[in-house]
Amino acid sequence: MSIPNFLTLIRIVLIPWFAILLINGSFNQALWVFAGAAVTDALDGFTARWFSQKTRLGSLLDPVADKLLLSTAFISLAIMKEIPVWLSVIVISRDVVIVLGVSIFFLTQIRFEIKPTVYSKMTTVFQLLLILLVLSSGYIHFSDWIRQGLVLLTLIFTLFSGFHYIYSGLKILT
Repeated sequence: MSIPNFLTLIRIVLIPWFAILLINGSFNQALWVFAGAAVTDALDGFTARWFSQKTRLGSLLDPVADKLLLSTAFISLAIMKEIPVWLSVIVISRDVVIVLGVSIFFLTQIRFEIKPTVYSKMTTVFQLLLILLVLSSGYIHFSDWIRQGLVLLTLIFTLFSGFHYIYSGLKILT
C-alpha cells in the first residue's frame, strides 16, 4: 500500500462522516471534514508525482474517491435546498456519462488513457468552490450574486467538460 493510495482511502473513509454531518446540519464541522478530504486529495497527487509512487490502483481509486465526495456533497446539499436540485442533477449526470463511457471502452477492450482535461480540472475547481462557499456560510456571509455567479460558472464548466468528454469519446470510437 503506497502512501498516495492510503491517503485516497482516508478520503473515502471521510465521506460517510461528511454525509452524516451534512444531514445533521452541522455545516461548520462538515466544512472541516470536507477540507480534510480535499487536503488528502492534494497530498496524494503531490506524493504520487514527487516520490514516483503512481500506481494503476491509485489512478482508478483517486477519481472514484473524488466523484464519491463531490456526489455526496451535491446530493446532500440539493436535498437540503442549499444548492439548486437541477445543478446537482447535471453534475451527477455528467459523472454518470463519464463512467458509462469508460465502461464502454473497457467492455469493448478499446485502449485509452484516463487523463483529466483542463476543462475537467476547472469543473472540479468550481464545484469545490461552490461546496466550500455553501459549507462556510456559518463563518462568512457571501452575497447572493457571488453564490449565483458560482452556480452559473459551475453549470457552464460542468456542461462544457461533459460535452468535451463525449466528443473525445466519440472521436476514440470512430
